[in-house]
Amino acid sequence: MSLHQTIADVTDRIRERSQGPRAKYMHHMAAAAAEGPRRAHLTCGNQAHAYAAMGDDKDTLTAERAPNIGIITAYNDMLSAHQPFERYPDLIRAAARAAGATAQVAGGVPAMCDGVTQGQTGMELSLFSRDVIALSAAVGLSHNTYDAALYLGVCDKIVPGLVMAAATFGYIPALFVPAGPMVSGLPNDQKAAVRQEFAKGNIDRAELMKAEMASYHGPGTCTFYGTANSNQMLMEFMGLHLPGSSFVNPGTPLRDALTTAATERAAAITALGNEFTPVSDILDERAFVNGLVGLMATGGSTNLVLHLPAMARAAGIILDLQDFSDISAVVPLMAKVYPNGLADVNHFHAAGGLGYMIGQLLDAGLMHEDVKTSAGLGMGLYAQEPKLVDGRVQYEPGAGETQNDKILRPASDPFAPQGGLVQLSGNLGRAVTKISAVKPEHHVIEAPVRIFHEQHDVKAAFQKGEFTTDTIVVVRFQGPKANGMPELHSLTPTLAVLQDRGLKVALVTDGRMSGASGKVPSAIHVSPEALDGGAIGLLQDGDVLRLDAAAGTLDCLTDLTGRAPAKPDLAHNGNGVGRELFEMFRKNAGLAEAGGCAVL
Repeated sequence: MSLHQTIADVTDRIRERSQGPRAKYMHHMAAAAAEGPRRAHLTCGNQAHAYAAMGDDKDTLTAERAPNIGIITAYNDMLSAHQPFERYPDLIRAAARAAGATAQVAGGVPAMCDGVTQGQTGMELSLFSRDVIALSAAVGLSHNTYDAALYLGVCDKIVPGLVMAAATFGYIPALFVPAGPMVSGLPNDQKAAVRQEFAKGNIDRAELMKAEMASYHGPGTCTFYGTANSNQMLMEFMGLHLPGSSFVNPGTPLRDALTTAATERAAAITALGNEFTPVSDILDERAFVNGLVGLMATGGSTNLVLHLPAMARAAGIILDLQDFSDISAVVPLMAKVYPNGLADVNHFHAAGGLGYMIGQLLDAGLMHEDVKTSAGLGMGLYAQEPKLVDGRVQYEPGAGETQNDKILRPASDPFAPQGGLVQLSGNLGRAVTKISAVKPEHHVIEAPVRIFHEQHDVKAAFQKGEFTTDTIVVVRFQGPKANGMPELHSLTPTLAVLQDRGLKVALVTDGRMSGASGKVPSAIHVSPEALDGGAIGLLQDGDVLRLDAAAGTLDCLTDLTGRAPAKPDLAHNGNGVGRELFEMFRKNAGLAEAGGCAVL
């Protein structure tokens, strides 16, 4: 089927908008690629330092005829999604040797867990950890000894930061290598119910802890469809994973075989061979449009509305919130995965997963098929399914039909005709809302506001019984410049309780929520932020706001003329838990709608 007109129009608009920066980027990439294999420019002394500890691989490295693969790893064993990466370097080195190549760990990058820092001070470092990850990966690859790179990362800020680095080093090939989700534990809806009971004061912390430990219980990515799993979807839709590799569980033979296959593929597509595929050729406007389509079709994380513009800018591509909104309007919601349903990603994968979805979207003309990917030419490859045959990956046609239509539906009979993200605009600026898990009766709310500058104060007011009428909770001074834009996901249980009591309630903030944001309507990423002169800084208790997801508007109905902006004391945002070291990031952060980036 021919490409849907809206998809074509948005792609053309992005291409035209990006002409200048994209041309400059591609000029730099072509010049770097023209220099040939990186090691050829190192002196003998340079190389001796790089190979000193490489043992039996030294002769292969010094011969300079075999590709050398750099591994950028986000391994740590605190983060369950990244714990499986501990053994990947040995597996990759062995696979590289068998393929006539070599591999070295080029460097490690930090990987923080938003689940650990949720509602804590450390969350104020979370967004900027993305920029630190990009910088750290650049340090590792700056040694210029690598012909391709494998990026080991999964979670919230890690994959976006690694993509920024991969784009910056776009003159060499790259593959992203996932670790897979943990096996299913306590169902997510039961976990959410326990959290609400704790918020009400009906159960003690011991019962809460029991439920949480039963949900987050082993190695692998958390099984709800939050930012981490949205990242994995994105890498597949953008052609940076091997097909079908996103949601294979850790510690399985197929998981190891896919890692081996990724290593072999990386060795095959360097400039030393006949299939040279630098990542700069993959990350064009079509790849990012495909990523936007995947985000909408799956009802993915609102955090990617923040990260995709930052990733794109690293490749000379300029995305706008209107691009998200226009694509959302024509891409059907095909999946119901928690918090937009009861299933987890393991159930989604078993129902046909990304391969089925990509095949459906291609058939409907809603994706670009004619793109370069790390696996080869064309997104049709990603409608296939990996199988383990005699210890190796073999691709077969994917599921021709959904295996569970309560979880995954065809594009012709979706759960909803549109994706889950809506741009909001009005006299408060621009924002975004995710409505895929919000019931239609909550898509429009008009109510007085209650102003807060700390999320903890919202919980305190709730505990005191202060919310007794319809209320729009405004939590401001939560943007990148104010305090690093922490997620406010810990407010979800509190607001959900109010909604369950029959109140109309919503959240408006210049901060973030999460990929796990759920049934309460939320206008997030309000831009400009309060500290940057945004109108959200003019609001006072009792002002009436109207959030209309159907019309795509966010307006204050109270006259703000002549108001002076609020000026809270934010001095405490600059110290404790390492915040002192991030002052330069806060000062240099851009607008949230452009990615909130401090390094691009």
